Amino acid sequence: MSASIFYRLLTAIALPLALSACAITLPEAQVDAPTAPQWQAPLPHQGAVGSLSRWWQQQGDPELVALIEAAQAAAPSVAQALSRIEAARALQAATTAVLLPNVNAALAGSRSVTQPGLPLASSVQAGLQASWELDLVGANRAASRAAQAQIEGAQAQWHDARVSIAAEVANLYFGSHTCQAVLELAQQDAASRAETARLTDAMAKAGLLPAASAALAHAGAAESRSRATQQAAQCDLTVKALVALTALPEPDLRQKMARARAAPAQPRPLAVTAVPAQTITQRPDVFAAERALVVTSVEVGVAKAQRYPRLNLSGSIGRLRYDSEGVTTNLNTWSFGPLVLSLPVFDGGQRAANVTAAQARYGEAVTLYRAVVRQAVREVEEALVNLQATEARRDDASVSARGYMQLLAATQARHAQGLASVMELEEARRMALASESTQLTLQLERHRAWVALYRALGDGFDPSATAVSVNQPFVAP
Repeated sequence: MSASIFYRLLTAIALPLALSACAITLPEAQVDAPTAPQWQAPLPHQGAVGSLSRWWQQQGDPELVALIEAAQAAAPSVAQALSRIEAARALQAATTAVLLPNVNAALAGSRSVTQPGLPLASSVQAGLQASWELDLVGANRAASRAAQAQIEGAQAQWHDARVSIAAEVANLYFGSHTCQAVLELAQQDAASRAETARLTDAMAKAGLLPAASAALAHAGAAESRSRATQQAAQCDLTVKALVALTALPEPDLRQKMARARAAPAQPRPLAVTAVPAQTITQRPDVFAAERALVVTSVEVGVAKAQRYPRLNLSGSIGRLRYDSEGVTTNLNTWSFGPLVLSLPVFDGGQRAANVTAAQARYGEAVTLYRAVVRQAVREVEEALVNLQATEARRDDASVSARGYMQLLAATQARHAQGLASVMELEEARRMALASESTQLTLQLERHRAWVALYRALGDGFDPSATAVSVNQPFVAP
C-alpha cells in the first residue's frame, strides 16, 4: 500500500470520528447560587477599617501572630491539605502525559550458536518504540483540565485550613486573656470575702453579731474560693489547648501569654462589601466547591467519551549489528503502525452505568456548591448580627457594672458601721461580681465576633490567582 493511499485511509477513519465528538455535551461547569442583593445585618463600617490581607499583623500583637504561625506549621489539617496539593499536581502531570506519545528505548545483546556446525555469532540491537492514542473526542484533554481544577481546589482547601487554624488560635488566645481577667476578679472577691468572714467571726464572738451572720460570711468565702479554683482550672485548660495547637512548650507559651496580657490586642474593624455575591468570592471553601463542580462536569464528558471509538497508533525504529567469523552486518529497521481502531460493541451496560454514575456525582456537586454558598452567607450574617448585638450591649454593660460597684462600695461602708447585714453585703458583692464578669464576657464575645467575621470572609482569598477558564470546549477545534 502506498503512503498516499494510507494517509487517505487514515483521514477517512479519523474525520467521521472527530465530527461525531461534537455530539458529546458537558453539564454546566458554572451554576447559579442565588444570594440576596445586600446583607440584612448592618455592616461594621465604623472608624478605620482594615483589609483581610495580613489582618492579624494589623492587631499590633506579635505574640498572637507567632502563635498562629506556629499552629499553622504544626496543624495536621494544613499538612493534609499540602499533601492533597502534591497529589493533585502528580495527577495533573500524569493526565497531561497521556496527551503525548509514549516512547520506550530497548537495547539487547547476545552471543550464541544458533545451530550445530555454525560459527559463533554476536548480535547487538537497539531501538525506539512509540505509541500514541489520538485523542479524537478530547477526553484526555478534558481530563487534564479537570486535574488542573483539582489542583486549584486543593490550594483553596489549604488556604481554608490555615484560616480555620488561625481563627481557632485567636479564639483560644482571646479566651485565655478573658479567663485570666475573670480569675483575677474572682481572686480579689475571694480575698475580700475572706476578710469579711474574719471580721464577722470576731464580731460574733464578741456578741455583737449573731452566729448565723458568721456562718453566712464563712459560706460566702468558701463559695468564692471554690469559684476562683474552678476559674483557675478553666484557664489552665485553655492554655493546654493552645499548647496542643501550637506544639510549643507550655512554659514558653505561658511566657508569651503573660507578655501579651500587658498590652492586649483589640481587633481592627474589617471592610465588608455590601454585595454578598462579591463577598463570598473571597471564601476558599466556596471556590473549592466550584472547582469540584468543574471536575465532576468533566467526568461526565469523559464517561461519555468512553462510548466512542478510540484510535491508537504505534511505531518503532531500530538498528541491528550482527558479527560472525569476522563479518559484520548492519541492519536498520522501522515500522509505522499498526493503526488500531477500537470500537465499543457490547459491555453489558458498563459504559452507560459509568455515565449515569458521573451524572449523579455532578448533581451532588451542584447541591453541595449551593449549600456551601448558603452557609457562607449565613456565617457572614451571623457574625454581623453578633457584632451589632455586642456593640449595642456594651454601653449598658458598662453602666450596669459601674452602678453595682457603687452599690457594693456603699454597702461595705454601711456594713462597717453596723448599718447593713452580712446578707446585704453578700448580695451586693454577688451582683457586682456578676456585672464585671458580664462585661468581660461581652468583650470576649465581641473579639470572637470579629474573628468569626474574618473566618466568614475567607482571609482575603483571591480566586483569580488560581482560576482557569471553565468554558473551554470539550473537543478542541
